[in-house]
Parts: sequence; C-alpha cells; structure tokens
Amino acid sequence: MTDVRNYDLFVGGEWVPATAEERDTIRNPATGETLATVAVASKDDVDRALNVAQEAFGTWSRLIATDRADYLYKLIDLIRRDEDRLARIITTENGKPLKEAKVEVNFAIQLIRFAAENARRLEGNIIPGSRPGEKILIEKIPHGVVAGISAWNFPLALTARKLGPALAAGNTFVIKPHELTPLATLALAELSVEAGFPKGVFNVVTGGGATVGNQLVTSPITKLITMTGSTPAGRKIMAAASEGLKEVRLELGGKAPFIVMDDADIEAAATAAVSARFMNCGQVCTANERTYVHEAVYDRFLDLLRKKIADIKVGNPLDPETTMGPKISKAEMEKVDGMVKRAVAQGAKVELGGRELTGGIYDTGNFYAPTLLTNVTNEMDISQDEVFGPVLSLIKVQDFDEALMMANKSRYGLSAYMFTQDLKKVMRMSNELNFGEIYVNREGGEAAQGFHHGYGDSGIGGEDGQYGLEAYVDTKTIYLNY
Repeated sequence: MTDVRNYDLFVGGEWVPATAEERDTIRNPATGETLATVAVASKDDVDRALNVAQEAFGTWSRLIATDRADYLYKLIDLIRRDEDRLARIITTENGKPLKEAKVEVNFAIQLIRFAAENARRLEGNIIPGSRPGEKILIEKIPHGVVAGISAWNFPLALTARKLGPALAAGNTFVIKPHELTPLATLALAELSVEAGFPKGVFNVVTGGGATVGNQLVTSPITKLITMTGSTPAGRKIMAAASEGLKEVRLELGGKAPFIVMDDADIEAAATAAVSARFMNCGQVCTANERTYVHEAVYDRFLDLLRKKIADIKVGNPLDPETTMGPKISKAEMEKVDGMVKRAVAQGAKVELGGRELTGGIYDTGNFYAPTLLTNVTNEMDISQDEVFGPVLSLIKVQDFDEALMMANKSRYGLSAYMFTQDLKKVMRMSNELNFGEIYVNREGGEAAQGFHHGYGDSGIGGEDGQYGLEAYVDTKTIYLNY
C-alpha cells in the first residue's frame, strides 16, 4: 500500500490550502489504489493564483533572457536527477508502462531545454521609417499572465510544453493539470522551488474545468490561454475566451491516417503502425486512428499485424515486461468498448481483442484488449470519430488516390503517416494530405524543435519549436524619430 499524500494548491511558490474542503481522490488506473488527494480550487483560489502571477510578472519579465533561461536549466537538471521518481509518478497516475513514462520525462526535458536555448532568439525588427530621421522598431514582448490547461495522457510533458516557452518568453504561468492526473505537475512545482524560481512565476491550481478552467479562461488577468485536450472542451474554452477577446492556442483531438503503399517496407510499416496505435494504450492525439493499406500488400500486412498485436503484453505498467497498460478510467474504457460494438454492428469484423480484459490484475483496473478490426469502411463511425484507445482499424485501398481521398475525409487534421519509397507520392502527399504534421516512413513522436499543430477540429495555433515559442510573445511597434 502506497502512502497517500494530501496536496494543497501551489501558489506563490508555496503550498496553500484551498478555501473549500472538497478534495479530488487520485487513483491508479491499473490497481484502483488511492495515490493521493488533491485540493479543489474555488474561483477565489484561482483569482489568488492569477493575482500572484500578475504581481510576479513585472520583475520576471524585466530579467534578461539568459537569466530566465538559467532557471529553466536548473529545473532540467533536477528533472534529470529525479527521472525514475517522476516516471513512476506518471505510470501510477496515468497507467502507461514505465519505459514509456521515462520517454515522457525525457521529452519534458527536451521541451524545456528548447525554450531555454532559444530565450534570446525572440527577435524583433528595425525597418526604415516613412519620414527623414525615423526608424520603426518592432519589439517582441511577453503577454503577461499565461493560463495553461492540460490533458491527462501526458501529464508531465504537456505541462513542460507550456511552462518552458511561457517562462522563457518572460510571462508568468498558472496551470490547471487534468483532475485525473495532477501529480506529475505538482511534483514539477516542487522541483521549481528547489530550482530557486521566484515566487509567483509558476503556479498550479487543481480541480475541474467547470470552475477552475473557466475562471482561468475568463479572468481579465489572463492574457493568453494554452490548452491541450478534447475538441468539445476546446470549443467551450474558445467561446468563454471570446468575451474578453483573449488569445487562445488549442491542441485538440486527432484522427491520424496511416497510409501504406505497395512499395513500402512492409515489416517496418507494420511495426510503426502498431507502435503508433497502441503506445499509451492508444491515448495519444497523434495515434494511428485508421490504417489504409494498398490491396497488393493488404494480406501480408494483416498477417504481420495479427502477430505483432498478439505479442503485446497487457498488465501492470510497473512490470518491465508490460508493453501496454490500462485505460485512464472505467468511463474511457466503456467508451472505447461502445465504439467497437457499434463498428461491429455496422459491419466491421473483430480479428483480435474487442473486449474488456478480466481476471487477476485485470479485475482491479481498466484494461481493454488490444483490438484489430477489419472489414472497416471509411463511412463507419469508428473511421470518423476519435477512438483514443487500443483499437486498430484496417481499411483496404486500391491506389494512392483512394488513400488520399479517404485520409482527407475527416474533420480532424493533426497528424498523418505514410509509408512509401516513391518520391512522387511523397511530393504529392506534401501538397495534398491536409494534416499539420506528417510522419513519412517512421513511427510517431514529435520533436521539441518541430511544430506540433493541426487543422480543423484539431485546434488552432500550435506548440513546440521556434514557431511555438513565438506564440508566447506579442509585438509592440515603436516609431522612433531622432
């Protein structure tokens, strides 16, 4: 039995109690075990955090960029020191295998590192004026207080993805981690104290979206909102933010197509298809949600998928032999099961899985069998709605044109995959595949120096790299006459 810790809110560099006595209980999705209880912030608590962040903004924003970066470098060193502890926190609150949790910790480091390295590359311009003796200066300035709202599938990396650039650019930061997985973010807050962060620069308010999230979004103190989560939640945030004409960055759902052509390296493609679908139990916005395979290689590809999916070891994510853990919650598991049942009712065939796992450890957690569906058509609900679970849907296509057409028939536009050796197809894909992020001849996994963004229902704005960092600054134009 793990010792249960009781967390307060993290405001102004200190742990402060919430005004209400209500608390959220955080449970291990693999065992049902209680991990911690966490304070539930009220509107007044959120306002307190925002006011503290606003008070800290003046001093923080006036630091030279390299001084702000030095605080982030100190935080990186502490994350690296505590890699094992942080990975275990991620695994126990989220359910992903420990080896995947360690990958997430490293990605968090890379995200913060990129922001720190590029803090003094937020460059403005000097352009000729329209009068004699005039220069026009365009400066890059921080927004002020940035509010972050993150999802449960990458509890540490999603906080790091927002924290790094927000602070590097000179903003102060208040984040609401998801109520199912706040512990990694709270652990990061503890490390920020050890790193010597000035009080009020980084604040964490826990609780649900209806109260905490809404107050962060609607407060006049908040200048920029950066959110990762579901498309319905993103719509609500954008609507709430519109009243105050807030700047909003939304990274939302995905329905990534995975295209395999007849000239592809089939073994590599099958391995990548399984990796891109079942990592983190399929709970990834860039996951392979629909697999389009050329009819000439379809049967061979299907055989490889059967073998590779059958080899997935589902179990306790702390066990080093486990390659897939549980769904985050029973409700999420039941949602996935309902989608599979509807697909079968619409004509799909279950080749593997298609059910909740029971017996032994499976009875204590939210375990769903790795599932392979065939006889899937592009019109089925499972081909159009985000599954966010361990279900691979296989669709046969006649040629590249049909694959492109089906792939683009989606309201989402985040990520896509393509396996081919044909340069002409690659060039056509770059022009015709309507997704913001495309992986060619490789599995998924964005880089900290890239730009993670999508079209349509996948959101607005983007994260990571120089383009993502630029979102955390505003511009000021000065007409200088000398």
